[in-house]
Amino acid sequence: MFSLLKKLFYKNQKSEIGATETMKKFLIVGLGNIGTEYKNTRHNIGFKIVDHFAQKESLNFETKRLGDIAIYKFKGRMFIFLKPSTYMNLSGKAVKFWIEKEKVPLENVLIITDDLNLPFGTIRLKGKGSHGGHNGLKDIEDKLTTTNYCRFRFGVGNNFTKGRQIDYVLGEWDETELENMQTLLDKGVELIKSFVFEGLDKTMNFFNKKN
Repeated sequence: MFSLLKKLFYKNQKSEIGATETMKKFLIVGLGNIGTEYKNTRHNIGFKIVDHFAQKESLNFETKRLGDIAIYKFKGRMFIFLKPSTYMNLSGKAVKFWIEKEKVPLENVLIITDDLNLPFGTIRLKGKGSHGGHNGLKDIEDKLTTTNYCRFRFGVGNNFTKGRQIDYVLGEWDETELENMQTLLDKGVELIKSFVFEGLDKTMNFFNKKN
């Protein structure tokens, strides 16, 4: 009896976040930089989108290893939201740790990031691709040793002069952008839900065509 109880105890300790064996896990990663000085910058749109999801569903983030984690369970799915605390350029370390920790299949991982190559507010979902010069994606690619992971790219535009790219992405949203932000964040939440429940292909077909 003791050995059985011990086995059950350690089985329940494998996951920090209480998933059942039948529950499908999805790791939803919002990329960004920690610290109040970065909170409202374009580079932190990944944080902003997962924060918006958490707010709508009354979720709380808890500080854990390499990032803040929030959990949403619905209809047999577990959404594991991650905001890495490693700063943008080392995002891969946190992503790899939580994939391995919670045994999330790579096809169930979604990375949310800003994209200078898309007009403001344009969203694109892709199942694979290059990092395109984005340091967060570059580090994820390096740590996972693959480009075959899903990414949700949010266009921030490229309204900057030559050599001012860093200032632009680390700059705060302007008034016009903020006027449209609520609608865009709501769309981001719907995309995440569709990715989890409808899958990559259907979600790409629906959301990519709407832009």
